[in-house]
Amino acid sequence: MSALAPGLQAFFTDRLIGQRAASPNTIAAYKTTLRLLVGFAAARAAKTPSELDIADVDAAVVAAFLGHLELERHNSPATRNNRLAAIHSLFGYLALRHPEHAASIQRVLAIPQKRTERNLVTYLTDIEVQALLDACDRSRFTGRRDHALFLLAVQAGLRISELAGLTCGDVTLGTGANVHTVGKGRKERHTPLVANTQAVLKTWLAERAGSTSDPLFPTNTGNRMSRDAIERRLAHHLAIARLHCPSLGAKHVTMHTLRHTAAMRLLLAGNDVTVIALWLGHEQLATTNIYLHADMTHKQQAIDRTRSLNANPGRYRPSDALLAFLEAL
Repeated sequence: MSALAPGLQAFFTDRLIGQRAASPNTIAAYKTTLRLLVGFAAARAAKTPSELDIADVDAAVVAAFLGHLELERHNSPATRNNRLAAIHSLFGYLALRHPEHAASIQRVLAIPQKRTERNLVTYLTDIEVQALLDACDRSRFTGRRDHALFLLAVQAGLRISELAGLTCGDVTLGTGANVHTVGKGRKERHTPLVANTQAVLKTWLAERAGSTSDPLFPTNTGNRMSRDAIERRLAHHLAIARLHCPSLGAKHVTMHTLRHTAAMRLLLAGNDVTVIALWLGHEQLATTNIYLHADMTHKQQAIDRTRSLNANPGRYRPSDALLAFLEAL
């Protein structure tokens, strides 16, 4: 076995699990990235993965792998950057254990992140939210479950991983009603529930009739719903909702869109961005500022408070024939 294989194994057991106590989501993301990288490098070097050495995964191979992700696997630049971050983490660890490969490792660590475009967030209007909720067939168990799940997502702004991980005991009704979650970075938070969400969850919990440790939103067999299953249920109901709400057809909607919707509803209600950051569990306020850019209301109010400029319309007229030619191109 080469130096890469034991180093890779120690990276997970020693660094991620032993030293950093990384979350299962982080370990799963790193595992997927490095499995893809090792498979790509093994095929390129005509070796089995266990035979690969650190020199077989040099900067040229990593760069080719990143190109493969974008061109053949159609990963976005953001996903490509996440994959690169996992590779950098591995090679930073290998640099401490294998100084004899320092030059090769340093070239991998020097591969830069790709700059990405930051698009405005997509969120749903109240009419679109209602169309989505109405699309859930509440004469069926799955429809009542999905209705409660989507309503909670829009009101509380929970991540899909937080929704999938909820148990019946995480919901507190009555005075001080809230939902308890353990979110990104293992940060705990309690999110208040409004009256209509309380009523829906109270009815759902009575039908669910599970113990405090049972999943709040189970499958038909009583197991915990996966994130992919939740996204598929959302896509199913969106297809129905678009028949009655055409504006949904112009939007790419995922479960994270419902989280954005919760944030925009809070912003449009006049809440300060720091309150929204606390509500969503953001560690950095800059993460929450994206909602300020998406909201035209605040921008319009700001421009309305300024005085109009006295500017007369005019047209540029070049004073030279060459400039006129260039301008006309």
